[in-house]
Amino acid sequence: MELGLKGKWALVGGASKGLGLGCAQSLAREGANVVIVARGAEALDAAASELRKLGTTILAVAVDITTPEGREAIWSVVDGPGKNFDIVVTNAGGPPPGDFRNWDRDAWIKALDANMLTPIELIKATVDGMAERKFGRIINITSSAVKAPIDILGLSNGARSGLSGFVAGVARTVKLASNNVTINNLLPGAYDTDRLKTTMKGASEKTGQSIDTIAEARKKTIPAQRFGNPQEFGDTCAFLCSAQASYITGQNILTDGGAYAGAF
Repeated sequence: MELGLKGKWALVGGASKGLGLGCAQSLAREGANVVIVARGAEALDAAASELRKLGTTILAVAVDITTPEGREAIWSVVDGPGKNFDIVVTNAGGPPPGDFRNWDRDAWIKALDANMLTPIELIKATVDGMAERKFGRIINITSSAVKAPIDILGLSNGARSGLSGFVAGVARTVKLASNNVTINNLLPGAYDTDRLKTTMKGASEKTGQSIDTIAEARKKTIPAQRFGNPQEFGDTCAFLCSAQASYITGQNILTDGGAYAGAF
C-alpha cells in the first residue's frame, strides 16, 4: 500500500533506539525525510547512518527536546519554527517507577515536562502550519498504562493521562480536523526495548529470579504470547501518518498483543 508519505518531513523524538527508532525507520521506508532527535549524540549518529541507507534525507539533532533550548535547535533545522514539519512523533522516556509517597514536587514537574508539556509545545508549534498546507499528522507515543494504570507508574499514569485529555479536545477542533490534521496517541504495551529489559533486570535483582524466567512469565500474561518488536510498532505509526488514515483523529490506539482485557 502506498501511504502517500514520500517527500514529507517528519520529526521523531527519542529516535536513537527502541520505539522511536522503529517509527523513524518505517517513515523513512515510506519515503519521508526524517529529523531524528535524542540526547545521546553517539547512539543518534549511529541510528542516522543506518536510516540513510533507506534513501531519504535524515537529519540528526542531539538535544534534550524537553527543554525550550532543545526545541529551538530543532526548529532551526527545517525552515522556521515548525513550519515545514508534516509529521511529528512525540516520544520521551518515561519517568521512573516508585511509591507516590516518595515523589516530591520536582519529580512531578519533571514527569509533566517530559510526558505532557513537551508534546503540547510540539503540537502548538506545528499544527497551524499543517492546517495551512492541508496535511498534518501528530502521533504521541504514550503507554498502555493510560488505559490500565499501573500502581508503581504513578508519575507516568498522571502525566500521560493529562496529555490524553488535552489531545481529546484539541484534535477535534474544526480548524484542524477539517484541514486534514490528525492527532492520535499510540499506547504501547510490552515491547522488546531497552526500557523493558531494564525493568526486568530490576525485577530480577529484587526477586532473585533469572531475567529469562521473568520474561517468560510476562509473555504468558499476553494473549499473543510474545513481546512486540519496535518495527511493527513503527509500521502502525506510519499507517496513522498516512493519507489513508485521514479519518482517524483524537484516538488512543492500544498496541499490546491483547493484554488489556477491557472492551473499551
